[in-house]
Amino acid sequence: MSDASFYDDLPRVDRFELLSDARSYHSIPQDWSVGVADIKGSTQAIAQGRYKTVNMIGAAVISAQINGMGGRAFPYVFGGDGAAFAVGPSQRDGAAQALAAVQRWARVEFDMELRIALVPVRDVLAAGLAIGVARYQVSAGVDYAMFSGGGISWAEAKMKAGDYALPPAPEGTIPDLTGLSCRWSPVETRNGSIVSLVLQMADRANAKAYSDVIQNIVALTNRLDRGGHPIPDEGPVSPLLPPGVKLEAHASRRTNALWRARLRVMMQTLIGFFLFRTGLKVGDFDPKHYARAVGRNADFRKFDDGLKMTLDCDPQTLGRLEHVLKQARAEGVVKYGLFQQDRAMMTCIVPSVLTEDHVHFIDGASGGYTQAAAQIKSG
Repeated sequence: MSDASFYDDLPRVDRFELLSDARSYHSIPQDWSVGVADIKGSTQAIAQGRYKTVNMIGAAVISAQINGMGGRAFPYVFGGDGAAFAVGPSQRDGAAQALAAVQRWARVEFDMELRIALVPVRDVLAAGLAIGVARYQVSAGVDYAMFSGGGISWAEAKMKAGDYALPPAPEGTIPDLTGLSCRWSPVETRNGSIVSLVLQMADRANAKAYSDVIQNIVALTNRLDRGGHPIPDEGPVSPLLPPGVKLEAHASRRTNALWRARLRVMMQTLIGFFLFRTGLKVGDFDPKHYARAVGRNADFRKFDDGLKMTLDCDPQTLGRLEHVLKQARAEGVVKYGLFQQDRAMMTCIVPSVLTEDHVHFIDGASGGYTQAAAQIKSG
């Protein structure tokens, strides 16, 4: 099976609840590699109020890979303070270079240490783990990869131990982050709180019991308005001066002065503010259609060796969710972290505002996924 045909030929799953079934996943070929990245000290950075910077760097890992792939579809997942992806053998060298470039960029632009690794799938299999992938169709224009089997988590653990590290990029290396942006306002909760959940199978847990818990949680959250989607149906709000202007300037400036890049982003944002507030169409660009598509294309729930959700949740549903989680943990089936905040935020990759393939990564606006994962680590 060729590099291109494996992921291209995977069937699209359009019902999220079906992704709790192992039969929805397909084994990644053993000659592929898994790329993993995360920010060292992300919890401390979030405590310092740098949660948007953390998200931007995590999304940059994916942005650099997308641009390096030249339009070829490949599996990836956003993790809040990092990302993971898989590539075939013919793409491995380019993926390694893009990873190293983002690592240097994160250090130069933000003084943050991005840990990176590229792990052969055959080594994951040799360790007794698996990496299954599915394609979840969230809209007509976008699908996201879902991962199962424990292989991604194993690769991340190896990366944190210093294994499979990549050589640093040469000084002056700049990643291609074309399309990476963060121009929307944080989205306020409409129902009570924005809940970030990270759920994993407990050690030595029964797989059937774990699957039952997942199905229970998905069924419970499906009763929320639009399944708990934090973005309104009409889309997010375009602010006059978005908080991510400087971050986007860091991503797009390349060798230019930061102030010039910041001025350019501010001018583009002002134009966007006018169009989204007035609804004025310009050529083929319909701002109302685009804003609605942003919500449809967003990844507010996913499987990444476990279940991750960022939900707009009412108090009653939250109480029932916590009851299910606590009982499952007491029975030794799951381990989880759950973090509440009052807003969600997005980091976006937009190849073009005229196409339907723009993707939007959602996290809690106080570092929800990272905070929730930290709860698991602390026991």
